[in-house]
Amino acid sequence: MTPVTFDDTTHEFLEAVENMSHAGLNRCWHCLACSGGCPFSRDMDVLPNAVIRMIQFGMKAQVLGCSTIWLCVGCNTCSVECPNAVDIAAIMDALRQTAIREGAPIAEPGILEFHNQVVDSISRHGRTHKLEIMMRYKLAERDLFSDIDLGLRMLSKRKLDLLPSKVSDKKAVQALFRLGGELS
Repeated sequence: MTPVTFDDTTHEFLEAVENMSHAGLNRCWHCLACSGGCPFSRDMDVLPNAVIRMIQFGMKAQVLGCSTIWLCVGCNTCSVECPNAVDIAAIMDALRQTAIREGAPIAEPGILEFHNQVVDSISRHGRTHKLEIMMRYKLAERDLFSDIDLGLRMLSKRKLDLLPSKVSDKKAVQALFRLGGELS
């Protein structure tokens, strides 16, 4: 068995994730409380505590390429379950941001596409317009009809508005996007 070696890049990756997330990932005991509490862990390729361990070992490419960071919905169940108050949801968010910034292969591109559609809707309307988000997402994924029955039921129950609702100060919302660098 080859011993694990730690070099400067190992520490650089760990420090970068810690600086972005402020999550205290070195407090992790690897007790599996986060993974046991996660409602999506059964669908993940790597359990949340293992993602932390991989960060500690400097396995940057493997971490940024795993599906787990994209399947995490940020519900914070893992963070609440953690006996050491490690903010695992913040770590996952930092990893997603790093993957996008560094151009890493996205393991779940559909999730990123959906996220982009939500953010685009908020930047245009000041809030989400669910019908438009779903239609744009379905067009981008070239999957127009798989959920048509669900969409029609939602429309009939008035769960989807045909037109976006108005916000009183759309310019303020767009100013927030400019501040975050999302709009030019």
